[in-house]
Amino acid sequence: MRRIALVTLVVDDYDEAIRFYTGALGFRLVEDAPRPDGSRWVVVEPGARGAGTGLLLARAKGGAQAARVGDQTGGRVGFFLHTDDFARDHARMAAAGVLFLEEPRHEPYGTVAVFQDLYGNRWDLLQPAG
Repeated sequence: MRRIALVTLVVDDYDEAIRFYTGALGFRLVEDAPRPDGSRWVVVEPGARGAGTGLLLARAKGGAQAARVGDQTGGRVGFFLHTDDFARDHARMAAAGVLFLEEPRHEPYGTVAVFQDLYGNRWDLLQPAG
């Protein structure tokens, strides 16, 4: 079996990113380990351990990486958070201060709304149809 285990998300600060992803989005902190170079290995996941792709929260090093924080995909939706209960998760996230850029809409593929993470990266909250 092959799968994408982690995707790197460049962030400004480990702790503020952990607070946002675990608090506002309800992810689980899987690992937060110091590295010899002073960085940290920080992994968060939206579901049960190993059930999907996790995010490696990597603090930006240098100007080129810092310039990508919040613009990892050039303004496109780059991340897709699937849910089995859109109304529940949308309400919880909105109450936690997550900025939704549109009202929920119903598409042939499911119920969806675009939101921003704490840095401005665009995400879809999506309950697939069917």
